Amino acid sequence: MTYNFFATLSRMKYIERWALMRNAREETLSEHTLDVAMIAHALCVIGNKRFGKSLNADRAALIGLYHDASEIITGDMPTPVKYYNDDLRDAYKEVERAAEQRLLKQLPEDLQDVYGEIFEGDSSEEDSYMRRLVKAADKLSALIKCMEETGAGNGEFRTAQASTLRAVEKLAWEMPEVKVFLEEFLPPYGSTLDELLGRG
Repeated sequence: MTYNFFATLSRMKYIERWALMRNAREETLSEHTLDVAMIAHALCVIGNKRFGKSLNADRAALIGLYHDASEIITGDMPTPVKYYNDDLRDAYKEVERAAEQRLLKQLPEDLQDVYGEIFEGDSSEEDSYMRRLVKAADKLSALIKCMEETGAGNGEFRTAQASTLRAVEKLAWEMPEVKVFLEEFLPPYGSTLDELLGRG
């Protein structure tokens, strides 16, 4: 018996994001997922070290790795479409849930509960907060992409950058970890490798 789950997940590299926009450089779902996982992990570490929290940073990274897995089936729904109104947003959430269930069915039965819990979470307060941090990491990743595009002279991303920055700043008021990332880690994005390594 063979199972398609991981082979299907490997197709993240074929899903392009920002489909409605002209991109200076295309971004795949794989690239975005890696960014989200690393940033989500960092947000938890910041919460634990700076604010005395007890967040499971490894679990946040894992949730980040799988947070958009359903897009292998659905594709990347552009934000203006996804959030056009409540009915459309709710309908798309249902489509995402159905896609996740379809992915889970590609696993042997004895593994489905483990991956189902990564997709769906539990009812604990910590899990809920970590999933909010993953959503914040998702927004930060989008902001970084917008900054890279505008930095490359692509004005197409100008309004997306402004609206995404507003969304991230709102999250920073609610989650101190996001504020720290914004202030301490976001500014170097867009620097050259020599600048990042302190050469030249």
